[in-house]
Amino acid sequence: MAISPLNQRRIANFKANKRGYYSLWLFLILFVFSLFAEFWANDKPLLVSYNNTWYYPVLKDYSETTFGGTLDSNTDYRDPYVSGLINEKGWIIWPPIRFSYDTINYNLTVPAPAPPSADNWLGTDDQARDVLARVIYGFRISILFALTLTITSSIIGIIAGALQGFYGGWVDLLGQRLIEIWSGLPMLFMLIIMASLVQPSFWWLLGLMLLFSWTELTGLVRAEFLRGRNLEYVRAARALGLSDGKIMFKHILPNAMVSTLSFLPFIFTGAIGLLTSLDFLGFGLPVGSPSLGELVAQGKNNLSSPWLGLSAFFTLSILLSLLVFIGEAARDAFDPRKQ
Repeated sequence: MAISPLNQRRIANFKANKRGYYSLWLFLILFVFSLFAEFWANDKPLLVSYNNTWYYPVLKDYSETTFGGTLDSNTDYRDPYVSGLINEKGWIIWPPIRFSYDTINYNLTVPAPAPPSADNWLGTDDQARDVLARVIYGFRISILFALTLTITSSIIGIIAGALQGFYGGWVDLLGQRLIEIWSGLPMLFMLIIMASLVQPSFWWLLGLMLLFSWTELTGLVRAEFLRGRNLEYVRAARALGLSDGKIMFKHILPNAMVSTLSFLPFIFTGAIGLLTSLDFLGFGLPVGSPSLGELVAQGKNNLSSPWLGLSAFFTLSILLSLLVFIGEAARDAFDPRKQ
């Protein structure tokens, strides 16, 4: 499908912002890398050859009896006894990092949290878990959580703003009063109270945050629909007998999305910051989940182990900086003064 001249200029404007353009590529590389975290950081081998048969522990669980052991349970490949059995009749290929986010390193020579070493490249936390593995998994869950929240909250906010702006009158008046009251609630404190009443989980926390985050785009979309509903092409569509739904989402919404899309990276950044804050306070993801906020809390509680705080600081700084730079480039791309 051919790209329109307007979109070609937008792409050119986005590329002209070198900082945002390269930030987008770097972010995509890191995100794709984290999507395959199990292949980079895992306590299960990538490939095992035993008795001339190949096994894929990273994809499937095998009992210890498969490799000549005595227990009919999932194999602990880090056990020297099991690895010795396999090496007698085959070989093992491990991931670069031989720890998952919840793997405890029982072979530490110093008390946890242990400093960086050849085994634990960024050290361990106070529960002897590998910091680098938790950073990789935490990066992935933060991105997926923020992406899901941004998409769902934007859809709800756009629909609400479109209805207010298109119909105006009492719909707009009542909608604005409701949004003003809802936006006036202290979101962080409300989330803390709700999260303390239930057992937290990924989807439950996502639903709680969605209750308060859908209003971010409503005002912008409402203003665009208020402006666009009286334009000539909308009047012509009404005269042709098109339904309100088609006029709203086929004719007005594409124009309203121009300004809306430039805000999405900043909403995305805010979602990551909010999730990190809740995890830091202990009201976020379930205990033991790979979390950047939990790593920040570990750094605060273990000031004598600077690798914990530094790992969290640089991870969040790089991630949020990339998203802000991408947002600036998107804003330039959709700036009507640069068309």
